[in-house]
Formats: sequence, structure tokens, C-alpha cells
Amino acid sequence: MTARHPDAATLEAVADLVAGGRVCVLTGAGMSTESGIPDYRGPDGTRRVTPMTYGEFVASTDARRRYWSRAHVGWRRFAASAPNAGHRVVAALQREGFTCGLVTQNVDGLHQEAGASDVLELHGTLGLVRCLTCEDRIPRAVMEQQLDALNPGFAGGVRTGEIRPDGDVTLAEADVAAFVLPTCRVCGADTLKPDVVYFGEPVPKDRVARAYEAVDASRLLLVLGSSLKVMSGYRFVRHSHKAGRPVAIVTRGRTRGDDEATWRLDAGLGESLVGLARLLGLTDDFGEVVDGEYATGLPLGLT
Repeated sequence: MTARHPDAATLEAVADLVAGGRVCVLTGAGMSTESGIPDYRGPDGTRRVTPMTYGEFVASTDARRRYWSRAHVGWRRFAASAPNAGHRVVAALQREGFTCGLVTQNVDGLHQEAGASDVLELHGTLGLVRCLTCEDRIPRAVMEQQLDALNPGFAGGVRTGEIRPDGDVTLAEADVAAFVLPTCRVCGADTLKPDVVYFGEPVPKDRVARAYEAVDASRLLLVLGSSLKVMSGYRFVRHSHKAGRPVAIVTRGRTRGDDEATWRLDAGLGESLVGLARLLGLTDDFGEVVDGEYATGLPLGLT
């Protein structure tokens, strides 16, 4: 496929909106694909992998063993992922005062690594582990030390498949069965779970309320790298559209929010955001743009 770049007219229109400030940025999994973390869905919106649901995780020790064995092996690769040019542009937009809020559906912490602050992590973070029985929380690094102690050599000694969007990998069933689960340091239960919102689990109400506050304080909602297939992100697009605020969406492929978008740029995020930064006069070294496959822009006109 021949690489096509972001549509210049559409990008300029989005830049004109961003230049006015008070931008609420909403990011999704496409924000991190250029960092090597895959998305759950392809450009056509079709789900490529089926994640473990909350119901499955809480149903049995075997399900938790399956999750943690795969997550333990995948963690080293996942944790080694670094912010990409898009993350650095978003941090620069915040630093230069263009934004009034940064809400992410991602759980990888790459916005913070790129220098962003006050990031509202709508779906939580893989950097913390929570006990579902007593609510104790520990850093993921502590959990990984426990897993290493209980399963010496496991992370480097099993054959794996590709890393998945939530940081785990595929493993042989025999390897999963041999894995030893840790227990909570406070209550002794084996109900330790990454402090993230699983599929089938509600987003905490206070986070949703804070996200609405950020959206309501804005004059533009800028959606980056989200197909908006799930309501947790799409509701903010609907909310902004209903309030008469412009919505700009930059991501590959169609999204659920296309009909509510004021401007729609169907393109990869790296080149698009670096181009946006240049139009705004930002001269930082945002780094190499990894992805070279871009589609054309789709200006939908002001609504």
C-alpha cells in the first residue's frame, strides 16, 4: 500500500480550532500503537483479540492464574514501551497552554512518561494492582517481584505468542497450569487484579464525572486514536456535539463518532500530530514518526 499523508486542509482546520485553546484531549488505544502496543481493533473497527472480561476474572482461581501467567511474561515487553511522537506532542500542547484537560482510555502510562501531567486515566492503570477482597493496592513492580519469587525463571523460560493490548501474551496451557499465583499481603486472598477497568466492569462514577467536567470546560473536544466503539469514550463525543461544541477526531479508519464530528482526519497519529504541532508554531524535537501508513483527511464541515 502506498503511504498517504494527512490531508493538509483538514489538518489546518483542526490546528485553527486548537489554536483557540481550551482543548479537552481524549485518547484511545491508537495513541500507543506507534509505541508497539497493539490495539484491540483494526482500522475497520473489528475486534482482533478478545480480552478477559471482569466476570471471567472474578469467577475462578484458574481464570486469574491464566491472566497473571500471561501478564507476567508480557510485562517486561509492555513496560519497555516508550512514548512516541504523538505522546510528546500532546504533552507539548498541555505545556504550552492549549489544553484544559487530558482524558485517556489507555492504561499504559505513556502520556505521563512523555511529560504530561494531571492525566485522567478513565480505565485505570496497569502500574497498580488492587485486591478485590480488601482493596489493598501495591505497585505493579512489587507484584512482579512476588511473581518472580514464586515462579523463578518462568518469565524468560516459556514460549510465547505476540504481546496483546493489555500487556499479556499467549501461553501454552501446560505453562499456565504450572504457574503459582500470589496472594494479598493483607488478607491472603488470591483476588489480586490490575487496577484497570476490565470489559464488563463499570468505570468509577467519580472518574466519569471528572471527565465530563473537563469536557464541559472546553471549547473543543479533540479525540486521538479511538474508534469510540465503547460508550466510555463515545459518550463524551455525543455530549460535546449536543452542547454545540466542535469535535475533531484523528485516527485511522471509521469511528462511531464520525456523524458527530466537526472535522474528521483519517490518518495515523504520529505524522498528524507532529504536523499539527508545526502549524501551531511548536518547535520541539518530537522524535521519529514510526508509522508510515496514512489515509486522506475527511473534512465534514462546521456544524
